[in-house]
Amino acid sequence: MGKFSRRKFILQICGTIPASLLLKACIRYPTAAENPTNSDLGRKSLSLEFISVPPANSQTPTKLLVCLHGFGANAQDLVSFAPLLNLPDYQFMFLDAPFPYPNLPGGRMWYDLNSKDFQGLTSSRQILRDWLKSSESRTGVPLSRTILSGFSQGGAMTLDVGLTLPLAGLVSLSGYLHSQPEPAAGKSFPPVLIVHGKQDQVVPLAAAVHARDSIKALGVEELKYQEFDMGHEIQPAVLDLMRSFILDTIN
Repeated sequence: MGKFSRRKFILQICGTIPASLLLKACIRYPTAAENPTNSDLGRKSLSLEFISVPPANSQTPTKLLVCLHGFGANAQDLVSFAPLLNLPDYQFMFLDAPFPYPNLPGGRMWYDLNSKDFQGLTSSRQILRDWLKSSESRTGVPLSRTILSGFSQGGAMTLDVGLTLPLAGLVSLSGYLHSQPEPAAGKSFPPVLIVHGKQDQVVPLAAAVHARDSIKALGVEELKYQEFDMGHEIQPAVLDLMRSFILDTIN
């Protein structure tokens, strides 16, 4: 999707929901990538900060939902969705992208969309894959009971990395594909949910259609695709659909 390489992705995400709703219940875990600079974009040794929200039922978690934010946002922007999803037996983990967004204090990015070659994507891809593979050691929840989700650039990372791992399911909200994936005969893939706004002026609807068709051609058997009358955002109806998908995916 080279035509998006210089497009500025803007997070416009349910501004009426208070981001501080769950902050007292959240724990932020620092990592070695506390304040990487732009020169870190080529490094592979960076790791990730994250905010962890324990299960609302106070039980030991047996299911995990990992959420990836969009370009220029950060983990806190998605935290307030945890209670709205009404998944009391899930642990939520909201990840900060490894690289600082240069034009906004506190903003993060998975890679530089303003560079012609998506600078930092290779590093972020490996960092996220390694983090997910080691997540069971943090939570006790295996990948087979872990849902990976993301919004916009986070949705792109979800599809990019998630299709290579034995996860329980993938959710891409207003996302896109980085490149055309190659079919893999005999390989099994996790169920996928793709949601997009018909009036999205940041990531055009055509990007979601392309992702849907490419993933179907890849051999993903369980693929759900839904369009909504909205822009580049997450509306309550999207969260309802996401919740239903998660409940259907992990019984």
